[in-house]
Amino acid sequence: MHLSVFPPAALIGDPTRAALLIALIDGRAQPASALAYAASVSPQVASNQLAQLVRGGLLTVEQEGRHRYYRLASAQVAVALESLSSLRPNVRRPQQPADQRLCFARSCYDHLAGRLGVAVVDALQTQGYLLAPAALPKVFEVTDEGRRWFAEFGIALDAHRPSRRPLARRCLDWTERRHHLAGFLGERMLLRLQARRWLQANPTDRVLRLTQTGHRGLRDSLGLSLP
Repeated sequence: MHLSVFPPAALIGDPTRAALLIALIDGRAQPASALAYAASVSPQVASNQLAQLVRGGLLTVEQEGRHRYYRLASAQVAVALESLSSLRPNVRRPQQPADQRLCFARSCYDHLAGRLGVAVVDALQTQGYLLAPAALPKVFEVTDEGRRWFAEFGIALDAHRPSRRPLARRCLDWTERRHHLAGFLGERMLLRLQARRWLQANPTDRVLRLTQTGHRGLRDSLGLSLP
């Protein structure tokens, strides 16, 4: 194994630094004070740990007036965090109402995660729009019928996609221990669900709320029935 793997792993392995990173997994920038609160540490401790994460290349920082705003350095950092979270043994499912909402539907960097994200993938596979080939464990295949459905849904699969970004990637959900949809298609799917007002983002955290319109839309378009 290449030795460059170990410094990032050591940074993520610290509980405080892991909490700071997880608080940024939705891709938004946050000030140190908000991150200190999220990690339940003092501002001094948070500042020290954030500096280490910046030096280690896991975070970037931007100065705005008197405040410094931190964000994950790349989508790859978010992927690593979600994957490592799924490997923790005996993970306790959150019990507080806010945490239950996080388990149901949340943003994972730029795509939909949680029980709803997994349910949407299940429905897309049931309808024959996505395939999960065993020979390609990291990606979904989009069928011809799926391409037509996504186009009708308002997602042009090949429009403006970065050449190096996967079209449809399997991302292991840390609460459900199953895959949700990431990559270019995952990003566009979340944007489309929000544009249709099927999902609404919470401005203070990663929680996504499924609206009544979303309930009906997912039922009518994908046959997805949710509580």
